[in-house]
Amino acid sequence: MPLALFALALGAFAIGTTEFVIMGLLPEVADDLEIAIPTAGHLISAYALGVVVGAPLLTALSTRLPRKNALLLFMGVFLLGNLLTVLAPTHLTVLAARFLAGIPHGAYLGVAALVAAHLAGPARRATAVARVMLGLTIANIVGVPAGTLLGQLTGWRTAFLVVAVIAGLSLLGVARWVPHVPIGRHGGLRGEFSALAKPQVVLGLLTAVFGFAGVFAVYSYISPMMTELAGMSFAGVPVFLALFGVGMTLGSLLVGPLADRWLRPTIYGSLTSLALVLALFTMAVHHPWTAALGVVVLGAVGFGVTAPLQVLVMSRAGAAPSLASASNHSAFNLANAGGAWVGGVGIAMGLGYASPAAIGAVLAVVGLGIAVTAGLLDRSAVPEREAVTVPASGG
Repeated sequence: MPLALFALALGAFAIGTTEFVIMGLLPEVADDLEIAIPTAGHLISAYALGVVVGAPLLTALSTRLPRKNALLLFMGVFLLGNLLTVLAPTHLTVLAARFLAGIPHGAYLGVAALVAAHLAGPARRATAVARVMLGLTIANIVGVPAGTLLGQLTGWRTAFLVVAVIAGLSLLGVARWVPHVPIGRHGGLRGEFSALAKPQVVLGLLTAVFGFAGVFAVYSYISPMMTELAGMSFAGVPVFLALFGVGMTLGSLLVGPLADRWLRPTIYGSLTSLALVLALFTMAVHHPWTAALGVVVLGAVGFGVTAPLQVLVMSRAGAAPSLASASNHSAFNLANAGGAWVGGVGIAMGLGYASPAAIGAVLAVVGLGIAVTAGLLDRSAVPEREAVTVPASGG
């Protein structure tokens, strides 16, 4: 199992790197394509749109595929999207390539979480899912800073070429180490959409949208916060981004075992902690040392909720969890876009660069309210520690 989880996490690492490395390379991209930096920023939106559209669509189209075959297909499309990004000659073609690269993002992570949970068994499913998602967090510590530096030194396209190589290694690892996990007799498109419409699944997705939006309300504006409020130089901003990645990794490592024992309480605790940290961050951000500590803790409590929510959505989807699992990543990307927008509204209204943290705290409280409501309404017969099952028949 460790090698299988490593192969899955390596794919997550490639996905996390390609999603965020573009943010540090916008000046180089804009200069090479002869466009303005705000126009180059559309490449970020194109990828996010690909995730939102592609997660449910690609999963729905592959419901009859065995899990391993689906993983190979998704990572193959991701690899192709990054190669086309390297080769695309114009702004519009790069835009299309970024959209294509984003399409398999949520579908891959959704199925990877299902496979990890199946391989780990009932007692360690959240830990296994957290280990796969660890690839995303490590990408923010290693992949994004290294890719940014490489792109600045050798050209921005080199960073995406390296991502394509890593995706190829993940593809080989999945082919070699991940066992076949076929879909069950309850699979199929109708079953997947029925599972997605279950109230507890919908509430889980809404919890992700609102709760996680608080994180990106701050993360999207971390650079001006650090320079304008904490008094850091622009050269120090990458250090804070790396600290955020460290916090993400710590949160992913710690929350898995907790969620294996107490799933809903872990979600409640993570969202409560997130709201408190965001509220305190409005004061901590005014000093470099407290800002640094706040960034680490924010990364930890913010991303600590991802694996428990993933497991909750998968378990409540029952025997057809693929579409719900992938849609959870669409929900997190909607939180990304929505949090950035709402945080920007606060700044534009003249409320100051600390206002996104205050707004984020409110969003986290809304997410907590939805999660608690879901817990109170939950009359499911599936115990909290029941495994996400993948029946052996069919496929």
